Amino acid sequence: MISINGITVAYGSYVLLDNVSFHISENDKIGLVGKNGAGKSTIMKLICGEQAPTSGHIDLPNHIKIGYLPQIMQHNKGKTVIEETMTAFASMTALENELDEIGRQLAERTDYESDEYMSLISRMNEINDTLAIEHSEPPAVQAEKTLLGLGFKDEDFGRKTETFSQGWNMRIELAKILLSRPDVLLLDEPTNHLDIESIEWLEDYLKAYRGSVLLVSHDRRFLDNITNRTIEIMVGHIHDYKVPYTQYLELRKERLQQQVAAYENQQKMIEKTEDFINKFRYKPTKSNQVQSRIKALEKLDRIEIDETDNSTMTVKFPPAPRSGDVVFKGTDLTVGYPQKVVFKNAEIEIRRGEKVALVGRNGEGKTTLMRVIMGELEPISGEARVGHNVNVGYFAQNQEDVLDKSLTVLETLESIASGDIRTKLRDILAAFLFKGEDIDKKVAILSGGERARLGMAKLMLQPYNLLALDEPTNHMDIRSKDVLKQALKNFDGTLVIVSHDRDFLDGLVDKLYEFRDGRVKEHLGGIQDFLDERRIETLQELERRFKPEEKPVVQEVSEGKKDFVARKAVSKEERKVRNRIAFLEKEIAKLEESMKKIEAVLSSPGADDDDVMELTRTYLEDKRDLDAKTEEWAELSENIEG
Repeated sequence: MISINGITVAYGSYVLLDNVSFHISENDKIGLVGKNGAGKSTIMKLICGEQAPTSGHIDLPNHIKIGYLPQIMQHNKGKTVIEETMTAFASMTALENELDEIGRQLAERTDYESDEYMSLISRMNEINDTLAIEHSEPPAVQAEKTLLGLGFKDEDFGRKTETFSQGWNMRIELAKILLSRPDVLLLDEPTNHLDIESIEWLEDYLKAYRGSVLLVSHDRRFLDNITNRTIEIMVGHIHDYKVPYTQYLELRKERLQQQVAAYENQQKMIEKTEDFINKFRYKPTKSNQVQSRIKALEKLDRIEIDETDNSTMTVKFPPAPRSGDVVFKGTDLTVGYPQKVVFKNAEIEIRRGEKVALVGRNGEGKTTLMRVIMGELEPISGEARVGHNVNVGYFAQNQEDVLDKSLTVLETLESIASGDIRTKLRDILAAFLFKGEDIDKKVAILSGGERARLGMAKLMLQPYNLLALDEPTNHMDIRSKDVLKQALKNFDGTLVIVSHDRDFLDGLVDKLYEFRDGRVKEHLGGIQDFLDERRIETLQELERRFKPEEKPVVQEVSEGKKDFVARKAVSKEERKVRNRIAFLEKEIAKLEESMKKIEAVLSSPGADDDDVMELTRTYLEDKRDLDAKTEEWAELSENIEG
């Protein structure tokens, strides 16, 4: 369907893509992967004609319809959300108008046997067939379903597009592209501004989509759930795998291992052959054999090992100073702004060592709560209290607004660093892949991924015991996200994170707060437990929205039903208790291990007096914490067993 033939893209002496060729067939769902700056967005621009290659060409059928969602776009203004979305049906509207005109003409004409009359009939049937295929549902219903799936609410439909953020306008563009039903979808990081529910909705849509998809995403699970093929861009070249992302990683590893083994075997053979040639080159009796081997070497197809880019972040957060047991507590918390209450009557408690995710639709208050924790926003009512000795390290979602664009990468850290850490700034930047001339780049020219890494590097400048991270993985490539996730798992302080990346949150957090419809609800357990629960509810809501209204049927609730509801409530409460017990057991094990290490140091001769004093203090604090957690564990365990 689409053929990319020998494409090269060069900027002066720098070659971004080198003689790249591949084919996109019907129903292909391709994940385009590679590091930030590898050329993924460039390939999409080449396909849709927004950029011309240095050499090579792209073959597209004349009739093919392409839908392209870039990372950065210009948004239309002046229309409401629903009006702008309905522009996706412009071609269908034109057909409907033509159909009305044909109907008017047929009603006025009496030349039933003429060629002109039969031509109008034929055209009418053609348009009706097209509309029957395209309009399985009325356009307005399709538009509303799509907008709701992407996270909009009914009350949003009448708002002007310019009153929404860039992320929400991106969703409007995505809705228009999906509704236009192109033959090929080119989607460049479509999940960056989507919440978890919208990502799942888009997944279901793309899985059922009958056209081809070329997708750039750093969401591993999103790629696995949608794609059936993976094209990797590495150092200007591509490798094509007919499998989803996770299987591609395995096959890629196997391919490189086989390549290395074949290369080593060939080098051994070459060495032996050259030894034979050198040894018998001047012996007449061996001349035929020598010449034969020389010719064989000349004709040999030499194996080369693929050039790979193995650079990755190396992140290890400084040890967390000890804080109080309760890191943050919100009691009957109502938060918002003069013109709008975002959420109300929330009960939120975050304890030392917990790793907590804030999830929910965009605009429901996750970032607002971060501002409350940071002390940037006072609650409308209720109490918000940060615990004893809490030192917060904050990563803002909008790094573009936070970072000073006039500074260089190095100057950004120099402007806030103090003390001995100033001598290590270049090492810190190197750990986040800013090396050589990179440290002298102006922030203004950094990519989204580079700005995210620079924002994370700022958190290395001093030890924090509470990391508050708002969408830290946006724009990060998959390898960088994996490194960051492991660093956060190893972080010995408290973590509060806003993220829509399910794979990133899986195995990282042990508690969630869901922000929804002005309320905040606690969920104990991991992200998958939360998703399993919410998925059913969300689908029911979406289905109810477009079902014909039915008169409510009053049914008497049976005793069995009442018993089931009661048991369900008890079961839910029991699950919360068991999750808390599991968390306490992990914390108790950590404290016991810490105390053992301190005992070993204290019992060894030659310890410095100052070190002994500090270690003794830490040991006593751990002991008090251990006693409290053991007592709570015993009480909860007794209640469960009883």
